[in-house]
Amino acid sequence: MIVPRRLRVDKVFGALLMVFLVHSSVHAADKIRISMTGFAGQFMTFPLAQKRGFLKEEGIEAEIIRISAAAGRAALSGGEVDYSTGIGGTAIGGALSGVPIKVVACFVPAPVLALVARPDIKSVQALKGKTVAVLIFGGVAHFAARAVARHYGLDSEKDLKYLAVGPPDARFAALSQGLVDAAVLGPPLDFEARKQGFNILARAYDVLVFPETGLVTSVKKIQDRPEEIKRVIRAGIKANRYIRTNRDGTIQFLIEWLKLNREVATATYDGVVKVYDDDINICEKGLRLVIDETKKTVKSSREMSFNDIADLSILREAQQEMGSK
Repeated sequence: MIVPRRLRVDKVFGALLMVFLVHSSVHAADKIRISMTGFAGQFMTFPLAQKRGFLKEEGIEAEIIRISAAAGRAALSGGEVDYSTGIGGTAIGGALSGVPIKVVACFVPAPVLALVARPDIKSVQALKGKTVAVLIFGGVAHFAARAVARHYGLDSEKDLKYLAVGPPDARFAALSQGLVDAAVLGPPLDFEARKQGFNILARAYDVLVFPETGLVTSVKKIQDRPEEIKRVIRAGIKANRYIRTNRDGTIQFLIEWLKLNREVATATYDGVVKVYDDDINICEKGLRLVIDETKKTVKSSREMSFNDIADLSILREAQQEMGSK
């Protein structure tokens, strides 16, 4: 039996259409949830990746939600969210305590935080015996304050008192109301504090490499969905490249995302852009420091290697595919 040419063409077209639809449905099914501890300049990698379409380019439909660090860690290990962006003491502390999660990428390998003090305090040394507001004990803000204190010759544990106040706006309020002598703040609140007469004594990225944001996921996800993880990481790399090379576009994004005026958005961009980096060597160096510091803070006796807490193999693959050095 001879099949008419048109019918053959239609069958081929139908088969190709079916392949396309199946392929599209697979990517359409890649719906993920990403948790963030706060909306601020140092957390913009994935919100920007979503806004500028980089996640969509990688076949990812993401819901980005804001929840506390502790709740995010629990949601991640329980499967309620797929990824978290906070690295710091909370994610690594969880891994050290046996929570089955790992760091798979860094996007901001140094903290953008500043140590900001009352108008009458002019130097880090003058903080001796004073109280500093941080997010939580063992978190990035706490680590940053201790590192700055040590860098300027203070005993980070004996010479300063730390008060766990909560998120940046709460720390800013505590400083403004005179409840603390200093606070660890990031953009744009450090900019706002300076406008009100407070002093920026030091910036954390000048004295330490310490990953603040990146990508954390469950061990199960690493085992079951490595290709999905790679595509999420690729979207993050695209976003970081955009942030570094497109000043005007990123400032406009900050205006819309954080509801800032142009002056504050510009100050925020200028305050964070230099720490957006995908260098895996900086990432690994910083992670090792975070792991060591977290062990001291939580007084962990667990014998865990770097590979028990972080897996950067997928990040390496993504970087090689995208031509990163």
